[in-house]
Amino acid sequence: MLAAMPPVPDSVAPGPGTPDRGRSDVCPGALRLHTADDGSLARIRIPGGLLTNSQAVVLADAAEELGDGALETTSRGNVQLRGLPSDSGGELGRRLRDAGLLPSKTHERVRNIVASPAAGLDGLGHADVQDWVRELDRRLCASESAARLSGKFLFALDDGRGDVAALDADVTLIATAGGGALLRLGRAATARPVPPGGAAEHAVRAAEEFLEMLRTSGAKAWHLREVPGLLDPGAEPLPALPAATLAPGALPGGLSVGLRFGRVSAARWRRLAAASAGELRLTPWRGIVLPGAPVDRLPELAAAGFRTAPGSVWERASACTGLPGCAKSRADVRDDAARALDAAQTPAAAGPLPVHWSGCERRCGHPAGEWVDVLATGQGYRVTRVGPGVEAPGAGVSVDVSTEQMAEAVAEARRTK
Repeated sequence: MLAAMPPVPDSVAPGPGTPDRGRSDVCPGALRLHTADDGSLARIRIPGGLLTNSQAVVLADAAEELGDGALETTSRGNVQLRGLPSDSGGELGRRLRDAGLLPSKTHERVRNIVASPAAGLDGLGHADVQDWVRELDRRLCASESAARLSGKFLFALDDGRGDVAALDADVTLIATAGGGALLRLGRAATARPVPPGGAAEHAVRAAEEFLEMLRTSGAKAWHLREVPGLLDPGAEPLPALPAATLAPGALPGGLSVGLRFGRVSAARWRRLAAASAGELRLTPWRGIVLPGAPVDRLPELAAAGFRTAPGSVWERASACTGLPGCAKSRADVRDDAARALDAAQTPAAAGPLPVHWSGCERRCGHPAGEWVDVLATGQGYRVTRVGPGVEAPGAGVSVDVSTEQMAEAVAEARRTK
């Protein structure tokens, strides 16, 4: 048994094949709403997960006044509002623009940027990458060609601790000692060195190169990993990254809390904003960091239902929307998953692997690296451990179980070997 498992860096091998990208990218945005069974859905990009207190309140108001009264955080640190009327895009857009959350109509879906959420707070990294986030977002919105990126294209800005470098991004910047960075393209085993002060510029330039090479080669792809070798990856070896996790609880410079499946009511969201010192950072693991918040706010946040202590089986557990919000789902996976997790409240001493429940084979929002895939089958669930040497979800050794047997099967699969 190992110590608590950190996120493992994603594989450097190519994926299982290049999907058919002949169809258009229909990834939802803040202005392009997605029609779901529970109403329209808006996905609001929050680069680096950075929100001011007032912006967080604007989102809570929109959830209550336009949507179903709840907010969802995603695996990319973005925010989703559900249950929206089909004609609410204009009003939502106005609110977001007034709050500084929609700087560009043409680029709003491509502002997918994750960043080390504890950067600058605990002294573990080489750079405060929050500055990189703002510069990258500005340059991305100013690039005419970048508007053609897929709404799924991802930038990751890692301060050197290795947390978001493990998220299978298309363009990853890893801070190095001395103010420089390494730029990794897709799943390349090597990287390009970037001089101090040039990180954001080089990241946008790499995305523009990708688009230009797609145009000239005729290839169709949304991600760099789908076309390995399309761009020069550079020759610098990747560093051995510690891949540190961010557990709930007190940080040297603030607080970290977790959300159950990333979903929270607008009222509880406002509790978070009230506990903050003016800023919130949404994490790719469906948690929130509150820089500068005092430790004496933890009890009230725990009482409000947030995860505030490490060691819970809820850590690194995620699920797609499932029924009733998604017609493609075969089960109410969040309800089934919650019962399974609550039934296993004593985690394995070594720390559990990530686990993701899916209602169908699309497996929306599943993690990268080594994880446990729990797929609804219509008769129960298929539990598969996805790990080294198993690139595609569902390709590992599986066990089919009933819904009642699922909790035990998941607990066993999550135990580290």
